[in-house]
This record gives sequence, structure tokens and C-alpha cells, in this order.
Amino acid sequence: MENSRSKNALRISLLVSVLSLCVKTGGFYLTDSTTALSDALESIIHIVAVSFVYYGFILSAKPADDKHLYGHERVEFLSVGIEGAVIIIAGITIIYQSIEQYLFGHIVQNLDVGILMMTVAGGINFFLGRYLVKIGREENNMMVVSNGKHTLTDVWTSIGVVATLVIIRFTEWMILDAIVGFFLALFIMYEGFKLLKYSVDGLMDSKNPEVHEAILSVLNDELPGSMKSYHHLRHRTAGNTTWIELHALFESDVDLKKAHEDATKLERALINSLSGDVIVTIHLEPDGVHEQAHKHLKDADQNRPMEDYI
Repeated sequence: MENSRSKNALRISLLVSVLSLCVKTGGFYLTDSTTALSDALESIIHIVAVSFVYYGFILSAKPADDKHLYGHERVEFLSVGIEGAVIIIAGITIIYQSIEQYLFGHIVQNLDVGILMMTVAGGINFFLGRYLVKIGREENNMMVVSNGKHTLTDVWTSIGVVATLVIIRFTEWMILDAIVGFFLALFIMYEGFKLLKYSVDGLMDSKNPEVHEAILSVLNDELPGSMKSYHHLRHRTAGNTTWIELHALFESDVDLKKAHEDATKLERALINSLSGDVIVTIHLEPDGVHEQAHKHLKDADQNRPMEDYI
């Protein structure tokens, strides 16, 4: 059901984005405005980005197979990164157009119709962006959320275009078209940078602070039964799945069955502490001299210290 909602949201995004592009292209054709052109160019890149996001979503939903033992969800970070990159490319394009207009001048025409069409396009994207962000957050799907945020940045672009055309309509200050386009481009690039940063953090397995706090709230509570402490905690999240690894220290005289039962209780508590799918791997250790218990790992890899294993 969740998969279906997110998929439908992205399909709607793609179709509505095409409609919005048609309206914006008409607005540019009538006004010959650089800011209107910038808005239309941003929409073209947005459609390309949505296509990548949709493909990434379909791929991420595939289950694990013999080649991809951890599934395909990490493609989310690549998909979001592509969207951030194309937003930045759109911003660079707009800056180029703005500088060219500032240097050589430009005449904007048919302002009344152009203002109406760009307003309609902005309204369409506003409701679409709000819808996508809402669905994405409800389904905990960053691909849908990022697409919604990209759509909302398009709204700000349209607002800037409409405001610029209105001012030019009453003041005939044509140079404003280039100035506003330049600053809108900077805003768009900032939004793209944030998506790119999210992508890089995910690909580098950066720690998710919210997930980390949720895990610690369980581990720092009373540990089950014969479990005394834990160490070597690691975790990473991709898509809707979080992987957790840790070493658990047990009383020295506990039998394997009891230790496994207590570890399973901790595993369930960790699963309950997070939303989405959670996969927990717990390494059981007896109480005693820690390094002596791992003596067989000594010099296992000449390039890494033993502390990385234990």
C-alpha cells in the first residue's frame, strides 16, 4: 500500500510537471522574458529529474537478490543526488541568461497574459509540491520528499517571475528581469546543494542523528537478562531499512541458549524503536579479557587495527 501511494505520487508529479512546463513555455513565448525562460528551463530539468527519481523508486522497491544481497534501497541516495545536481545546473543556466540580458538588454512584452499564465503554473506547482512532501513524509520516502521540495522551489521561481513581470508592467524597468533571475538562480542552487549533501551523506553512511538517539534510548535502558553491556555499535539507513550491528557482553557463566534468548529480546526492542524495516545483527561475547577473547583475530588484516574488529 505504501509503495503504491509513493509510486502514484511520483506518477502524478511527472504528469503535472509536463502540464506546468506547457503553461510556462507559453508564458515565455508570449512575453520573451528571461525570468520566464529561466522558469521554463527549470521545469524541463525538473521533468528529467522526476524521471530519474521515478526510476530510482522502482529500482529501490526490488527485493534483495543473489547479486544485491542488501537490496536496492541505496539507489535512493543516487536518485536524490541526481535531482540536486540538475537543480544546480538549472541555476547556472539561469545565471548565464540573466548576465546576458543585463549586458545586452531585452524587451519584455504581452505582460498581462504572461503574468496570468505564470501565476497558473506557480499555483499548479504549489499544490503538487505540498502533496508530494506530505506523501513522502507519511511514507518515510526521501525520494518523494525531495521531489516535492524541488517542485516547491519551482513555485518560488514562479513567484519571482510574476512579481518581476508585474513591476515591469507598471515601471517599464526592464533590467529588473535580469536582476531577479540572478537571485532566483542562487536560491535554486542552494536548494539543490542541500539535496546533494543528503545524497553524499547517505552514500558515505553518515550517522542519522534521530536513528542514533532512538537506538541509544534502548541500549542505555535496562539490558535484558544476562547481558551486561554493549560496544562496537554501528548502524546505517538506506530507504526504508536500517541495519544495526553491535557486540553484546554477557555474564561468563551464561549458556548459549539463554544468551541468544536475551539477544533476541534486545533485537526486538531495537526493531520497535524505529520506523520502517530494521535488521539487527548482535555479536555475542562472554565476560572476561576482551582482547584475549578475540585472539584469533590478531593480525587478521595488516591494514586495520584489531580495535576495528572487537
